[in-house]
Amino acid sequence: MHIAIFRVIVAAALILAASDAAADGKETYTKACALCHASLPPKLGDRAAWEPRMKQGLDAMVAAVIKGKGAMPPRGGNPNLSDDDIRRAVEYMVDQLR
Repeated sequence: MHIAIFRVIVAAALILAASDAAADGKETYTKACALCHASLPPKLGDRAAWEPRMKQGLDAMVAAVIKGKGAMPPRGGNPNLSDDDIRRAVEYMVDQLR
């Protein structure tokens, strides 16, 4: 009985982990980036603030988030974000300018 309950708990944890890992860019932005980028520059949707960054290219922008830049700590302050999570969040933020 205890083993069956343990297996259910483990399965549920794995499902939750998998769904969290597959988070889309908007979800990652909302959970990890919005606290700052909703009120601090470059703000989401502020084309003038994002243009110089966009000229550097997506790879450079993703690298800046991974390494940290200015007041932004590495990985936006969330060490659990994968490189793919970061890329999707940056893509989401850039897409808001189109």
